[in-house]
Amino acid sequence: MAVLRLYLCFAFLAAPLLRFQLRQRAEAGREEPDRLDERIGHASQQRPTGPLIWVHAASVGETNSVLPLISDMLAADKDLNILLTTGTVTSAEIVAGYQARENPAARRLIHQYAPLDRRKWVMRFLTHWQPQAAFWVESEIWPNTVLACEAHGLRPIMLNGRMSPRSFKRWQRFGKTAQFLLGKFALLTAQDDISAARLRELGLSDIAMPGNLKLDAPPLIADEKRLAELQTVIGARPCWLAASTHPGEEEQLAMAHQMIGETTDNLLTIIVPRHPNRGAAIADALRKHGMTLAQRAQGEIPNADTDIYIMDTLGEMGLAYRLADIAFIGGTLVPHGGQNPFEAAQLDCAIVHGPHIANFESLFADLASKGATAEVTDAATLATQITALLNTPTTIQQMQVAAKDYSAAMGGARTRMIDLLRPFMNRKSEAQNG
Repeated sequence: MAVLRLYLCFAFLAAPLLRFQLRQRAEAGREEPDRLDERIGHASQQRPTGPLIWVHAASVGETNSVLPLISDMLAADKDLNILLTTGTVTSAEIVAGYQARENPAARRLIHQYAPLDRRKWVMRFLTHWQPQAAFWVESEIWPNTVLACEAHGLRPIMLNGRMSPRSFKRWQRFGKTAQFLLGKFALLTAQDDISAARLRELGLSDIAMPGNLKLDAPPLIADEKRLAELQTVIGARPCWLAASTHPGEEEQLAMAHQMIGETTDNLLTIIVPRHPNRGAAIADALRKHGMTLAQRAQGEIPNADTDIYIMDTLGEMGLAYRLADIAFIGGTLVPHGGQNPFEAAQLDCAIVHGPHIANFESLFADLASKGATAEVTDAATLATQITALLNTPTTIQQMQVAAKDYSAAMGGARTRMIDLLRPFMNRKSEAQNG
């Protein structure tokens, strides 16, 4: 518990440093300058009348997984308002897109940036919004925020809880602190057996397992007109996709492209960076390797001479997955832990990945057991695997069918989650009862 006291003391003293970091992030495009006050607990909107539930999703993956559940919650209660907080600009843009295209119920969804984990700022946030319940997605365990919720009569709920190997190892070092903080949750739900087992090893009990929300989301959407345009341009060219790539991967992908091209004529490689704002830097780096590029953020489309098409625009991952039969999942050739392969499985892709899959180890293992994935270790083995697949369409088809069948069988998590959450959705907080 000494480490917790040290953390709380540091957070109390760190206000100037945190404000400075926020300004730096804004200058780098990682925060919205005109919304920085939200990060210190100042609301930019009025609280609506009636019941309000706070849902927190850290970034893009968590946001995409919880938005369908939010739709279910809004549909279940016509008076309910949802406050959704996120921590990244990209996730905020996804929420804005959801609000723009969804039915009128989405008007009862409010977005704010989450306050940083400093008690005064979180208390300011809670005092304004007065939520009746707090639902946090996956692995958000912030000490000051947990304790501020307790002061407001709130016991948070962990939705779709995930305990990665790295997080588990860190929490094991501070077992009493983990039990103290997680013991203040009203409900813990785990997205898979591995996460549930790790939570139990930390001394927690009664872990609910309604299923993985990420496996019960609808397939990513795509603009049909833009899809038809790109399919026409690409035509019958051999094509593969590298999805949600991270720094350190793109140059390996370029090397793989060159090796595949030694035996495959007219090859097109599509790269979708995890963070679209990296597109220009990726393009500059790959040109040094002699690549001919087209960059979507610049309004360019591939032509017959294009080696690599960089799709560095927001909200078009569903479009990218529909362009290729083979999808390499980013974050797996570098020690990041990997991105979610399920979106590729839903959209009929044969899945290839590197060795670093800790973020989705259970999901990758399940897909591998069905014959839907292939693992590589570096640029050379990636090139060998992609070449083999391009030369054996029947293998691609078998992997596609296996991935699609697995994704089709993984439904029902949202319904089961709503059943678990309903008592908390209907309960007023002690602060509101005041």
